[in-house]
Amino acid sequence: MHTLPADPALIDSRQAAWRLLATLGLVVLGNSSMYIVSVVLPAVQTEFGVGRADASLPYTLMMVCLGLGGLITGRMADRHGLMPVLWVGALAVCGGFIWAGLSGSIWAFGLAHGLMGLIGSSSTFAPLMADTALWWNRRRGIAVAICASGNYIAGTIWPPIVQHGVETLGWRQTYILLGIFCGVGMFLLATLMRQRPPLVTLVPANASAPQVDRSRPFGLKPAHAQSLLFVAGVACCVAMSMPQVHIVAYCSDLGFGAARGAEMLSLMLASGIVSRLVFGVISDRIGGIRTLLLGSFLQGVALLMFLPFDGLVPLYIVSAMFGLFQGGIVPAYAIIVREHFNPKEAGARVGSVIMATLLGMALGGWMSGWVFDMTGSYHAAFLNGIAWNFLNLCIASWLFLRVRRAERGASARV
Repeated sequence: MHTLPADPALIDSRQAAWRLLATLGLVVLGNSSMYIVSVVLPAVQTEFGVGRADASLPYTLMMVCLGLGGLITGRMADRHGLMPVLWVGALAVCGGFIWAGLSGSIWAFGLAHGLMGLIGSSSTFAPLMADTALWWNRRRGIAVAICASGNYIAGTIWPPIVQHGVETLGWRQTYILLGIFCGVGMFLLATLMRQRPPLVTLVPANASAPQVDRSRPFGLKPAHAQSLLFVAGVACCVAMSMPQVHIVAYCSDLGFGAARGAEMLSLMLASGIVSRLVFGVISDRIGGIRTLLLGSFLQGVALLMFLPFDGLVPLYIVSAMFGLFQGGIVPAYAIIVREHFNPKEAGARVGSVIMATLLGMALGGWMSGWVFDMTGSYHAAFLNGIAWNFLNLCIASWLFLRVRRAERGASARV
């Protein structure tokens, strides 16, 4: 289904605001599966009679497929527009939940989550972030942050709802009902996304910054710049995954219990919502690459704070700090793509970087456990995360220096 690009006058308009509200709803519905699989894990493990490792495979499979799917759905959105991609995603979310609810083995359960990640959740992540970046200019940063915060909002509201459903209806019935609700909701909201975004080159969100050559982002070939962002995305999220995936186990090892760790994780995600909104405002003022650099530095500081403090109250404080510091990193990549690459390729390029971040989360969650198994220490796992964060910081710093050099050259010519 092909439609003409929207009138550039609609950028930053009331229509863009309504579209952003629909986008937020799509993200909350489409990303539901990312956070509820851990809620039903004990019941699934018991019913299928498998070990904890096998019961955890559906989550890993879903995250890997979500990363790969972002690249696929991003390219589809660039070519066909958002609405048909979201319709397919709605069918995948609905069908995936129902398939999982009717599954007779852990492998069928895992494949159902792979389907939801590959086509369902992925349609409401990278493509929507790329689309949002094209509909906004003056408030681009906060708009992308609102879109991205839907992921954390999903992680806040769906687990308690599903837990109540598991206790009253059973996990299978809960999955089927959730699939119908999310699928129908996505399908209806997708009808509001028919209009293609404006494909125009506008000034950066930071109006004082000079125009950039989008044929050579950061003065590099597009493929080289994309590769650097891909590596940076993997590195930052290997580091990010350490507290998010292992904070519950870490608290259990310290003798505080899993419940305290779950509270810290919830606090971390809630702080991440605030972080994404605040960093959105910041990126409107300083641009994407500076926001990435700032977020990477602050995430490194928060990771370092986990090393000397292992008391209950300090861990609550550091967990909140980590959520506040890291929430703006992933949305910054969408801003960077919008500011430095061809807008016609936004969906595919944002999808590629988001795939890198999700692969980094999957790799980091496993790697931190492997380091712990090898050393018997979560301190070593934190140090591993800090090293990966330093790699991200180095890439962000180098790209920032290239931007500064180009800005100075443009100012000198003026």
